Amino acid sequence: MADTAPARQTDAIDEWLGRFERALASGEAAAIAPLFTEDCHWRDVVALTWTIGTVSGRADVAGALAGHATETGPSGFRAARDRTAPRTVQRAGAECVEAFFDFETRLGVGTGILRLRAGADGEPRAWTLLTALDELKGHEEKLGDNRPTGQSHSRDFRGPNWLDQRQAAAAYAEHDPAAIVVGAGQAGLAIAARLGQLGVDTLVVERHWRVGDNWRKRYHALTLHNQVQVNHLPYMPFPPNWPTYIPKDKLAGWFEAYAEAMELNVWTGTEFEGGEWDAAAGRWTVSLRREDGSLRTMNPRHVIMATGVSGIPDRPEIPSLENFHGPVMHSAEYRDGEDFAGRHAIVIGTGNSGHDIAQDLHSSGARVTMVQRNPTMVVNIEPSAQLPYALYSEGPPLEDCDLIVASTPLALARKAHQAFTARSREIDRELLDGLERAGFRLDYGEDDTGWQFKYLTRGGGYYFNVGCSDLIAAGEIGLVQWDEIECFDERGMMLRDGGRRDADLMVLATGYREQEWLVRRLFGDAVADRVGPIWGFGEDQELRAMFRRTGQPGLWFIAGSLAQCRIYSKYLALQIKAQEEGLTG
Repeated sequence: MADTAPARQTDAIDEWLGRFERALASGEAAAIAPLFTEDCHWRDVVALTWTIGTVSGRADVAGALAGHATETGPSGFRAARDRTAPRTVQRAGAECVEAFFDFETRLGVGTGILRLRAGADGEPRAWTLLTALDELKGHEEKLGDNRPTGQSHSRDFRGPNWLDQRQAAAAYAEHDPAAIVVGAGQAGLAIAARLGQLGVDTLVVERHWRVGDNWRKRYHALTLHNQVQVNHLPYMPFPPNWPTYIPKDKLAGWFEAYAEAMELNVWTGTEFEGGEWDAAAGRWTVSLRREDGSLRTMNPRHVIMATGVSGIPDRPEIPSLENFHGPVMHSAEYRDGEDFAGRHAIVIGTGNSGHDIAQDLHSSGARVTMVQRNPTMVVNIEPSAQLPYALYSEGPPLEDCDLIVASTPLALARKAHQAFTARSREIDRELLDGLERAGFRLDYGEDDTGWQFKYLTRGGGYYFNVGCSDLIAAGEIGLVQWDEIECFDERGMMLRDGGRRDADLMVLATGYREQEWLVRRLFGDAVADRVGPIWGFGEDQELRAMFRRTGQPGLWFIAGSLAQCRIYSKYLALQIKAQEEGLTG
């Protein structure tokens, strides 16, 4: 006999959505509120609010939904038939029914996720609700049946062929792009690909000589620390025979191929030197320094900063370090340790880069000492570091996994990551005990929320162990705490207890500057002040200035992991397209 449980759950979802639609149509918060739990959350991603934001608590959610529904006219709510079926799941330690649904507004087509929990009276109520814009009506992506026909390329023998058109489009000899993307890493390529599919003329400028050099030029041993199934770019998933952990040069080559396959207009060897906003004209005047030294001025309506969370190396002022006579380099400049076999090296910093470089030097035969400035979270790369990504191995298609991730409000994400952190500490107990015996200072993030919240709030402060922590615990890589250092001299560093550590090389694994610093340098104080803080969470429970409108018209930001860039490039592109078409202010 066929299992009727999924059908019953779909019927229950449709019933709740019908009640929800009628309540929205009334425009009354009092009609909406009874459908939600007291501790509910509504996250909207561009569908009803034209921005990304989260509202929590029954009264606030009902009030916000009532107001925005009146403006946008959402309707047609229905359990999605072509997505993962409704199912009972555990989210942030609580059991709920999770369901995908479809809907539309006056201007767009949306999709969402509803999580229901039974109230005290047994009635299902919404615990979390996601409403996300999927398409703008009349401006759908050029995919599938909507793909370009290519007939003019193959039938018009006297006209320009495909290559002629591509070269003309990328040259910008007689026109300016609507949008300029600064940076051709995963963020820049993802947003350029999304905008291209929406018909927004976009130029990517990259200071390196080749697409992919932001990965290609990093240290020799680097591979990604999360698994391949999480890291696809939009439209072009990695081949199924790719390794679980992608080497940096393989990824760099893929970026280069991706830009070509997706027909992205990219100027490499081009430095973005800054811009000024013309409020009356609604456009920028920006300066681009080309590879031949020439200066090109353009007037795009949008500038999208895709320079990354870790784009500009931070070289802090370290007292007395100038006394050291050997080479001093930032981790961004480090390539490999082959020249330091049998010699001494000091690595200052205990994040991912610091550990990887220390291990690379050790494997090359160097005698390495690490300097720990702050407590650091350590998790074994398997299985502990992969716990937050388990969803991507459980069976739902990539697009469904991405929407589940987008549907998780900050409060629930924090609870989930506290659980991941607690579990990883159990799994990794032997390693962590060994590190503490070696004098390594551990921490587990604010409120024990773990490595991913460290990344989302400060961009670092953790290490995925691929062997360096074992070397520290075994004493094969030395460890010195920052407060144990007396000073640096020409041969290395003196310790307060009278000891010393000699060095032939100093590597500063000291992180990267905040993006605010770059904005201030490129656009001036007034623009930087209007944008305000970038990255980390604001009062609206969202990453500040990321993937959405900022206080500076025409200036946008995208950064983060490959998964973040894949997910949120879609919503950033939809906002820009809506502005281009005059659908929003």
